[in-house]
Amino acid sequence: MKLGIGIGWRPEIAAEVEALTGVDWVEVVAENLCADHLPDSLVRLRERGVTVVPHGVSLGLGGADRPDAERLAGLAARAELLGTPLVTEHIAFVRAGGPLTASPRLEAGHLLPVPRTWDALEVLCENVAIAQDALPVPLALENIAALVSWPDEELTEGQFLAELVERTGVRLLIDVANLHTNHVNLGQDPAKALDELPVEAIAYVHVAGGVEKNGVWHDTHAHPVTAPVLDVLAELRSRVDPPGVLLERDDAFPPGAELAAELETIRGTLRAAGGPSGTERRNTGPRRGTPAPARAGARDRTAVAQTALLSALVAGTPAPEGFDHRRLSVQSRALAAKRADVVAKVAPELPEILGDGYRAAFLDYARTRPMSDGYRRDALDFVERILVHGGLPDPVAQRRLTHWWEDRSGPRPPSRTTRIVRAARAALAGK
Repeated sequence: MKLGIGIGWRPEIAAEVEALTGVDWVEVVAENLCADHLPDSLVRLRERGVTVVPHGVSLGLGGADRPDAERLAGLAARAELLGTPLVTEHIAFVRAGGPLTASPRLEAGHLLPVPRTWDALEVLCENVAIAQDALPVPLALENIAALVSWPDEELTEGQFLAELVERTGVRLLIDVANLHTNHVNLGQDPAKALDELPVEAIAYVHVAGGVEKNGVWHDTHAHPVTAPVLDVLAELRSRVDPPGVLLERDDAFPPGAELAAELETIRGTLRAAGGPSGTERRNTGPRRGTPAPARAGARDRTAVAQTALLSALVAGTPAPEGFDHRRLSVQSRALAAKRADVVAKVAPELPEILGDGYRAAFLDYARTRPMSDGYRRDALDFVERILVHGGLPDPVAQRRLTHWWEDRSGPRPPSRTTRIVRAARAALAGK
């Protein structure tokens, strides 16, 4: 299916996206949609004939566990609601621990790279097959950006993707910004990856901006698209005519005119690059048979490896052997910073109550408290920690923070935190 030129729809730029001309389709983060109701802006876009593709971020198909049935059902419901021709997700893991490792469940709050090993490939293929069976439309998977690489990998990125497509028939969402990120951070050649991957399986392409700091490329989605990323897009276009190309922006949103200019730059890059006029579709239909189950022990070995890495990143445990300790530190700080940013979005009252001290307080909390159950639970746990450890010196801020926690904590057993909060409220009431 030919998608054309698109842009990532976000609530913050809904009006700007609606006003843009020449936008053939939009992509929306699936988890940000209700399963039974669309924002008015998306309703209007669909009425105009604009295709809307849901893009998932939380399945963790590269993780050791089989996909969660409830998450799959939610993604399927959103696909039905949107009448989309396909859904997309990532080749990544986002959580680890749990029953396979007899350790606490840990959430990364971010997409982390899958080791390119035969074990991890078999686990991923089985998970993809489960997801494909649960979804009403075809699935496409995205390559991710990485700050760290796994030691002793057995396949290149292109080989890994080629094997995945061959075994499952899944389609690919190729992010050229992520290929550039991995070139800067990990020394991986984008041209070699494009040569090795099955470009005929590409469903569409992502283009996004980032920034380099101290020799590390950060895939921020909050900066303009750079020339090196457009060069990778041109390399891809010289090999294949992608069915769709989409501009992503997730933060620091510019005016609509700047978004329009970036879209025109993307169009110009595609025109100038030329290349094949069509795309052969050998692998874009239903998969050819179900992949064999992962070999005995593959899930367990993958679980142990991923848990060790995630624990080092979010819980301060020793780094697994073979990893670059400096890069792990960069990744660890990036995960904590993202947690702080997302919690500030889902609970905007907290930065308001805590003022300039919010970020430092949250990062201090994150050093010893890994996320285990999503960002809203993270916000509650953060506030609990403040209340348990003495609260705030400002009685007005303390009162507001206490009320905030009580309003959102819901029915809970009378834990030590609950008793402390009730005591604090009683003390404040008596003043």
